[in-house]
Amino acid sequence: LHSAVTRIQVQRPGFNYTFAHICILNNDKTCIVDDIVHVLEELKAARSSNRTNFAITYPITHLKDGREVYNGHQLGGVTVHSKDRVKSAEAIQLTYYLQAINSLNDMVAEKWESIFCDTVELFQKSNRKVKMYPFTSSSLKEDFQKTSRVSERYLITSLVLVVTLAILCCSMQDCVRSKPWLGLLGLLTVTLATLTAAGIINLTGGKYNSTFLGIPFVTLGHGLYGTFEMLSSWRKTREDQHVKERTAAVFADSMLSFSLTTAMYLVTFGIGASPFTNIEAARIFCCNSCIAIFFNYLYVLSFYGSSLVFTGYIENNYQHSIFCRKVPKPEVLQEKPAWYRFLLTAKFSEDTADSEETNTYESHLLVWFLKRYYCDWITNTYVKPFVVLFYLVYISFALMGYLQVSEGSDLSNIVATATRTIEYTTAQQKYFSNYSPVIGFYIYESIEYWNTSVQEDVLEYTKGFVRISWFESYLNYLRKLNISTGLPKKNFTDMLRNSFLKAPQFAHFSEDIIFSKKYNNEVDVVASRMFLVAKTMETKREELYDLLETLRKLSLTSKVKFIVFNPSFVYMDRYASSVGAPLQNSCISALFLLFFSAFLVADSLINVWLTLTVASVEFGVIGFMTLWKVELDCISVLCLIYGINYTIDNCAPLLSTFVLGKEFTRTKWVKNALEVHGVAILQSYLCYIVGLIPLAAVPSNLTRTLFRCLFLIALVTFFHCFAILPVILTFLPPSKKKRKEKKNPENREEIECVEMVDMDSTRVVDQITTV
Repeated sequence: LHSAVTRIQVQRPGFNYTFAHICILNNDKTCIVDDIVHVLEELKAARSSNRTNFAITYPITHLKDGREVYNGHQLGGVTVHSKDRVKSAEAIQLTYYLQAINSLNDMVAEKWESIFCDTVELFQKSNRKVKMYPFTSSSLKEDFQKTSRVSERYLITSLVLVVTLAILCCSMQDCVRSKPWLGLLGLLTVTLATLTAAGIINLTGGKYNSTFLGIPFVTLGHGLYGTFEMLSSWRKTREDQHVKERTAAVFADSMLSFSLTTAMYLVTFGIGASPFTNIEAARIFCCNSCIAIFFNYLYVLSFYGSSLVFTGYIENNYQHSIFCRKVPKPEVLQEKPAWYRFLLTAKFSEDTADSEETNTYESHLLVWFLKRYYCDWITNTYVKPFVVLFYLVYISFALMGYLQVSEGSDLSNIVATATRTIEYTTAQQKYFSNYSPVIGFYIYESIEYWNTSVQEDVLEYTKGFVRISWFESYLNYLRKLNISTGLPKKNFTDMLRNSFLKAPQFAHFSEDIIFSKKYNNEVDVVASRMFLVAKTMETKREELYDLLETLRKLSLTSKVKFIVFNPSFVYMDRYASSVGAPLQNSCISALFLLFFSAFLVADSLINVWLTLTVASVEFGVIGFMTLWKVELDCISVLCLIYGINYTIDNCAPLLSTFVLGKEFTRTKWVKNALEVHGVAILQSYLCYIVGLIPLAAVPSNLTRTLFRCLFLIALVTFFHCFAILPVILTFLPPSKKKRKEKKNPENREEIECVEMVDMDSTRVVDQITTV
C-alpha cells in the first residue's frame, strides 16, 4: 500500500508530480514518512534473512540505527508480551505530509489527495481482508457540505407535508368561511422570507454551510404562528362588519404581540451575529436568521395581510373559498346533486334581520374541539392533580439529564453518516484511543540546562508522560558514560553539540534544539522542544481537554517558560469557544429580553410568568436532549437560543390574555385564553412537527442533532401551553376577584327609568339608561 501511494502521479502540462515532488523534506532532503514504515521495512528484511530476534516494543521502539521512535499513534489494538514487546496489532495508521508553499503546489496537493482516496479504495477491492479508511485534509469539509446534498429530497418531502397540513388546518366544511389559500400563502410567506435571506447572503459574498438547514425551521416556527394568529383573530370579528374594519381589528389584535416577538428574535440572533460570537458558522447562522425573520415580518404585514383582505372580500361576497364563484342560496342548492351540495355547503347569515352574534366559525374542527371538550377537560378538578404529578415527573427526568450534560467535540457530529470522516474517526477512536496525540513541549527561553535543579524541574513538569525528548536522552547518554549531568555550562553545551548530536542514533534531535552564538563566541541553547504523550482512556476528548488546561496553567506559574501545542488543540479551543460564546450570548439575550419586556408589557406578572415558563422549557429541553444522546455542541446551543424565542412566541399571548383579564374567575380566563389563542398554537405546532419529521430520516449527524433539539423544543413548549400553564394558572396568582376596577367617587351615575303603565295600572320598567 505504501508503495502504491508513493507511485501516485498527478498529471500537469509538461510534468507528472509524484509524492516525492510535493512531500515535506527532512534535513537530508528525503521525504518525511512515518517511523512505522521503517519498522515494517526492517521487519520485512528480518524475515527475508530468517532472523527471528527482531522485536517491536510499544509505545516506544528502537530502529536499526539505534533511534528511539514513538509508535503509539501508528499501531492500534496492540497486544503485548512481557517488557512491552508487541505480539500483534489490529490497526496501523500511515500519515503522508504534503507541502502547500504556493498556489500551484496547493492545487497539485489537492488533486493528489483525491487520487490518494481512489488508490486506497482500489487497493481495498483487491485486498478485502484488510479494512482501509482514507482521510485527507479536505475530507471534513466535503463531508460537512454533503449534508446539504443528502437532505434535498427530505426537505422537499417536508415542504409538501407542511403545505398539505397548512391547507387542511385552514379549511372547514363551510366553503365560504374556509381559508385554504391562506394556509398555502402563509407558507409561501415564510418561504419567500427564507429565499430573500439566502439571496442577500449570496449577493454580499457570504459562505454557505450546512448549518443553514436550520434557518427554514426557525422562520417556519415564527412565521406560521403569526399567520395562524391573524387567521384566528379574523374568526373573532363580526361578519356584518366591512372588510376594512375586520382587517383593522385583526391587525390591532394580533400584530402587537407578533411585532414584539419579532423584535425579540432580532435581538437574540442579533447578539449571536455580533462580534461577541467568535465562531464564523454560528455568526453567519444568526445573521441569516435575523434577515429571514425581518423579511418574514415585512411579508406578513404586506403580502399575507393583503391576501387576508382578498380572501375577506371573497367571504363577504359569499364566493367559494377555492373556486371563487358565487355560492347559491340553500333553496337553489336543493335542486342540485349531492356532490354539488357537498362542495358548496355554506351557512348564510346575510338575510337575518337581527344582528345577534352567532359564531359561524365554530364548525372548524380545532375550534370546536378546544371549546367543547379540551378547555373543560384540562380545567377539571380531577385532572389537575395528574397534570401536576406529570410535571413533577417531567422535572425529575429533566434534572437527571441535566446532571449528565456533556460537551460534544466529536467531528462526526457535524457530518453526514456514510462518509469517510465517520469511518475514519470511528476506527481511530476504537484502535488509537490508548494514547493522546503527540504534544509539543516548547521551551522558548534560554535556561540553565546544566543546572541539576533546573533538570529536576523540567523532568517534574513532564512526569507521567511518555517522553520523546532530547533532554532526557542526553542525560541518560551522560550517565552511561559515567559523566555527571551537572557539568559546567561550556562542557555541557560542547558535549551536546560535538558528541551527543553527532551520534547516528541521536542525530535527529538536532531539529529539536536551537543554538545561538554570543558576542564572545559562547554557544547557548536559546530554545528547544520535546514531545509528550499521555495515557488516555475511552473518554479521550475530555481527558485531553483537561490535560491541555492543566499544562497551560502550569506554563503560567512554572519557573521554566514553556508552551504546549498540538494541531488538535486548535479545534479544541475553537470548540470550547463555540459552546461557551453562544451560551454566554444567549444569557445576555435572555437578560436583555427580560429588561426589554418589562417596559412593554401591560402587567409585570406577564414578565414573571414568561420568565418562569422559558426557564422551565429550556431546563427540560437540555435534560431530555442529554437523555436522547445529544451533546452540547454549537448546533444544539443555537437550537437552545431559538428555543427561548419559540417559547415566548407561543406562551406570551396565552399569558397576556390571562393576566390582563378581569372580574371573572381564573378558570374562566384560562378557558378564554385557550379558546382565543389555542387554535393558532395547535395549528402551527402540527405544521412544525410534520415539517420536522422528514429530518429524522436524513443520513447525517448534523440533521439528527437539529431534529432532536427542535422536536424537543416544540414538544416541551406545546406541553407547557396546553397542560402545565392552564392547570397552574387556575390556582396561582394573579387573583381575579380583587382585580375589579375601582369606581372613582367623583364620577356620578344618573339612572333614568322610563316607566310604562298599561290599562290595568300595572307599572312595568321598560328601559334603564346609564348616563
